[in-house]
Amino acid sequence: MGWEEVRYGCIGEHLGHSFSREIHTMLGDYDYRLCELAPEEVESFLLAKKFCGINVTIPYKQTVIPYLDEVDPAARRIGAVNTVLHKNGKLIGYNTDYYGMRALLLRAGIDLRGQQVAILGSGGTSATAWAVAQDAGAAGIVRVSRHPKKEGDEIGYAELYRRADRIGAIINTTPVGMFPHEEELAVDPTAFAHLCGVADAVYHPLCTSLVCRAAAMEIPATGGLYMLVAQAAKAAELFFDDLSMTEKTEAVFQRILWQKQNIVLIGMPGSGKSTLGRRIADLTGKAFYDSDALIEARTGMTCGAYLETRGEEAFRLEETAVLREVSQKSGCVIATGGGAVTRRENTDMLMRNGVTVFLDRPLADIRPTAERPLTRNRELLERKYAVREPLYREAADVIFPVYGSPEEAAGRLLETLRRTPEKGGNVICGKY
Repeated sequence: MGWEEVRYGCIGEHLGHSFSREIHTMLGDYDYRLCELAPEEVESFLLAKKFCGINVTIPYKQTVIPYLDEVDPAARRIGAVNTVLHKNGKLIGYNTDYYGMRALLLRAGIDLRGQQVAILGSGGTSATAWAVAQDAGAAGIVRVSRHPKKEGDEIGYAELYRRADRIGAIINTTPVGMFPHEEELAVDPTAFAHLCGVADAVYHPLCTSLVCRAAAMEIPATGGLYMLVAQAAKAAELFFDDLSMTEKTEAVFQRILWQKQNIVLIGMPGSGKSTLGRRIADLTGKAFYDSDALIEARTGMTCGAYLETRGEEAFRLEETAVLREVSQKSGCVIATGGGAVTRRENTDMLMRNGVTVFLDRPLADIRPTAERPLTRNRELLERKYAVREPLYREAADVIFPVYGSPEEAAGRLLETLRRTPEKGGNVICGKY
């Protein structure tokens, strides 16, 4: 698609994983398109002035400024523009990221008043975070960069760790931890003894490694999806001079989160993961993936035969490879193998894009079978349960008692998930 066709949309260099079009479609009945531009195309796009309103994302939030006829005072103060209106022949720049980040912090309960705030990154979004933190009453703000400038407020990561005991909040505006490098960690929050909150502008995955680790510390921790929705709603308000757009923020956020978040089922063999998973997928329209079935397709052997001939360690390696691939998907139902939780990297991967549900079926209701070599008799089943049950509970966002028919249990689980506070990546993580 050529940029001549864009009336409302988003320009950026790489937009393959953007949620913006889906969000704007939920906000209103207007044609919103994603337009990838190479650096040398930005000038022509802006000078042509064929659009009505656009959002601007990485790496052009500062690039566009010289081509604008007017820049809103708030955007000029920040030094970054993410929304441009074409009005009466003029291009006018705004920064709705400010509104989005402020809304994100408020919703997550992250109070920056009196805190020493570390902002990771030195691009346009970091400038937005600086303005938000300053206006929120932060006691001090430092910008952290891999290559800090000698002048100004930038420091390196080594210096950040040296100041760890002073830092009260961390805001990540770098792409570290973004798909497809979701295992990367911007900083280790456990090194900061006095953290009261962590926010990450990354929204894919929903819960970055940084946010997952911070949430495990039982502090407010949030990913960037709500910020994305809130800034989009504010941009739509500017596009159409329609104050009702920002009133839709929460409803649109809930819809996009439900669409993008995976439902991950963990529990003992025989607890009902595959059966419930298929029924939930049917009820929600989400795709269904069974990790054991994927392993069998990958190896050409049943899981039982593979365990018998290759051993458990080899099986676990195959399982991790399968879970790494499926955990990167969005909006699906995943039934895991009973022993998936024995490797921490598996649960870490699954938690980034999913809400994890422990199917807590009473052990007395689970029957050993010869098809499962590791739990083929009652004694082996009980031994495995004793080891795994604490791991299931540790990994679970939701602990779900399994009873009744599959149809009844699936309905109860969906109702439970709809009542469950969103987890880590956009919310406060916890056990429910």
